[in-house]
Amino acid sequence: MKRGQPALRLKRGHEAARTHPWIFKGDVADASDVEPGSAVAVVDAGGRFVGRGFYNPKPALCCRILTWTDEPLDAAFFQRRLEAAVGLRARGHPQGAPTLCRLVWSEADGLPGLVVDRYGPVLITQCLTLGMARARPLVTAALVRVVPDASVFDMDEPHAAQLEGFSAALGWAGRAGPRTVRVTEIGATFEVTIGAGHKTGLYLDQRENRERVGALARDRDVLDAFSYTAGFACHALRGGARRAVCIESSPEAIAGARRNLELNGVTAQAEIRAANVFEELRRLERDGARFGAIVLDPPPFARSRSALDAAARGYKEINLRALRLLERGGSLFTFSCSHHVSDTMFGEICRDAAADAGARLRVVERLGQASDHPVLLSIPETRYLKGLQLEAL
Repeated sequence: MKRGQPALRLKRGHEAARTHPWIFKGDVADASDVEPGSAVAVVDAGGRFVGRGFYNPKPALCCRILTWTDEPLDAAFFQRRLEAAVGLRARGHPQGAPTLCRLVWSEADGLPGLVVDRYGPVLITQCLTLGMARARPLVTAALVRVVPDASVFDMDEPHAAQLEGFSAALGWAGRAGPRTVRVTEIGATFEVTIGAGHKTGLYLDQRENRERVGALARDRDVLDAFSYTAGFACHALRGGARRAVCIESSPEAIAGARRNLELNGVTAQAEIRAANVFEELRRLERDGARFGAIVLDPPPFARSRSALDAAARGYKEINLRALRLLERGGSLFTFSCSHHVSDTMFGEICRDAAADAGARLRVVERLGQASDHPVLLSIPETRYLKGLQLEAL
């Protein structure tokens, strides 16, 4: 580390940053000369180099380490990291990285605060930290070199931008690409509107779980709750389901669901109910409805630890109602993408719901995010999607 460089000094005994990239304000002894959003050398209480990352005094999570090597966070650094991320996705694919995938998954790819998804000819970037937002020109230039046949669209998450103190970007970075893209996912076709919708337009993390639902849907009635643009329903109907009922409250998502069902030629077997999922599950129970497969894929109920109790009640409610709708021998695919809800907690919630519903269930498989959302053993936060495939006995 060169003398005179901005440094963040850790308190004695607060050295988890040697293995985990997150540094909180309570870990910091001094960072008085560091500009918000700038690169900073992290040193221990004795002044020894720990790593280098981006610092921002505004949020409680004030620094994220990008490298534990004493190297600059320059254009060459970003190119190396992006090449490595693309190379990881290309493993097992003779034609290179898939054209529908998550190319960069933040901490899991050594680029905390950066997400890059690919939809055919378009790369969508999300910066989640002030430091990464300031480094965006370096990121974009490296992406153009690493994936030269794609246009780059910036689509930051407004909540993260507000928390970090920067303006959320929304628009093309350089050469414009198409505003709508049709992509193929394991035989199903989806239309993605660039710059609109949840996440970056499609829940890529559920790709492998959608395939699972499609593989067992034949001759079953399927309920797709929190259906968004009907990804699970499309795979189920293509897999031979008799019918699919989608519950979704967003008009924009419902419009997308109609397009996707039409693109896959399954509109006639699908019903979309524009309703609140909690209320609709109760109504279906009153009507005596039964389903051979049910998918519960809600948005995060717990965005902070203070919301955990309310989130637990919400997860239990929807799972209890779903289990009362599930046929014997039927399958429930239930998920939580709330970072603060652990695997253990989610399992306990589902077990309590089963007890109240009087249901006996076999755990067929424990589910998670798609393989292009890698998980690092030393950073458990990289695994955020928890799920269970349960069979009613």
